[in-house]
Amino acid sequence: MIDITTKIHDKFSIEFKVGFVTRRKTRHNDFSVYMWIFVPSSLDISPSTYSKEDFYRDVKSNIRLITPRFLLRNIASGDAIPLQHLKRAFEALASDPTRTAVAEYESQIKIFSAIVKSAMREEVGHICTDEQRREDVRFLCGEYVKNLRHILSEYRLLRNVINTPTVSRPVMECFGFGDEFMSYMLNQYTFRLMRHLSQHGDLYEKEIAALATLVRDEQHYRVKMGYLSVSEEDALENRNLIYSHGVLKKYVESALYLRVPKKRDGVMVEQIYYSIAAGLSMIFATIVSFYFQQRFGNFTWPFFIVLVISYMGKDRIKELARYYFAHRKGSKYFDNKAKINIKEHNIGWIKEGVDFLQRENIPAEVMQLRHKGPITPAESSIHDDKVLLYRKWVHIDRERLVANNVYHTDGINDIIRLNISNYIQKMDNPYVPLYKLEDDNSLQRVDCKKVYFLNIVMQYQYDDRTDYKRFRVSISRNGIESIKEM
Repeated sequence: MIDITTKIHDKFSIEFKVGFVTRRKTRHNDFSVYMWIFVPSSLDISPSTYSKEDFYRDVKSNIRLITPRFLLRNIASGDAIPLQHLKRAFEALASDPTRTAVAEYESQIKIFSAIVKSAMREEVGHICTDEQRREDVRFLCGEYVKNLRHILSEYRLLRNVINTPTVSRPVMECFGFGDEFMSYMLNQYTFRLMRHLSQHGDLYEKEIAALATLVRDEQHYRVKMGYLSVSEEDALENRNLIYSHGVLKKYVESALYLRVPKKRDGVMVEQIYYSIAAGLSMIFATIVSFYFQQRFGNFTWPFFIVLVISYMGKDRIKELARYYFAHRKGSKYFDNKAKINIKEHNIGWIKEGVDFLQRENIPAEVMQLRHKGPITPAESSIHDDKVLLYRKWVHIDRERLVANNVYHTDGINDIIRLNISNYIQKMDNPYVPLYKLEDDNSLQRVDCKKVYFLNIVMQYQYDDRTDYKRFRVSISRNGIESIKEM
């Protein structure tokens, strides 16, 4: 299965989170994703102004394991798998702090912290759905507070296990990294839940009070441990807090990110094609030389002139043949190929490629989606968009994926961020003045937003199934305004 979600990452970046979920009974899983990006012609994005290198500079792709899924109540239970793995790693480290034990201890802290963060996010998202009944919201909020208190208490008790002469101070600090990260995430998701509940007036007053107590207790703990917190008066501390959270996030999630060293795809085929091109041009030059040598003889002016012309033709034929073969290669091969590795073990590969397309080469289904829901009917009659096709092909060996993970994981996430800074360089000003006639015949100026739309159609294939999604991205000179699935 392929799961695609999108969001605005920052003012100039769109994030696509593409989850490749493997089938449990299938060892070799193949997925493909095609992304057609329709760019207004007025932005001047074309093969002559926007090369493949420009595109790959604008695209950042991170491959990571899908976080193992656990409910907060399952993590908090006595026989919870994450806590059991964590305890074993701590006890092994305290008994015999070898490099292997240290690496496993640090890895388990990172994965446990990531699991708790993911469980908090899903629990809060579940409570905040509009379908929840009042009684259910009250119960779920109580469980949220109870389970989080228990999870963090159990984690913090483990510090006593490694507080031994055999464990060095730098190794002990890893425990604090996970602790501070989970504490910060508790605040973030609890505040999100409180904001949602406060929209209902006094209906959830008791629940908000319980959540506030949870946050205050955590704040006292943060002060005790020397962790940074939000300050109304100290801008420097707030800046350091944001930076610290970013570092801790990278630290924790590094256990899930995979090494994906890239290299050019189809290099051998490319060289074979180019050799054929050189051979064809040489055959032409040799045939012409032999023919006119027989006709004019050696060392004559006519033969000399024909020889020069034949070599001129040879170079042109070589370049045309190279262009032809490169075009054929581009339609069948990809620009880059990368192996997906967990530690030193290969679990699959990923290929990517990008090309500008002519409209006649775009599938009819894609064009129908592109023109669905126009802002104005006249939009459907304009066909001057420049179209970029970004494609990916992913192969995952599920047997190797499972064999190289302590936890069960469903597959991988490919997090793609597209930066649109190059797309806005030739835009008009973000606001256009319009005028409205008032009753007293005076004119009132109204500044209206000037936006452009990127239309993105995605086709994703797995097994024998093909699905589509379409997104409309509103952008202006000031950056991304909105993104909407159509």
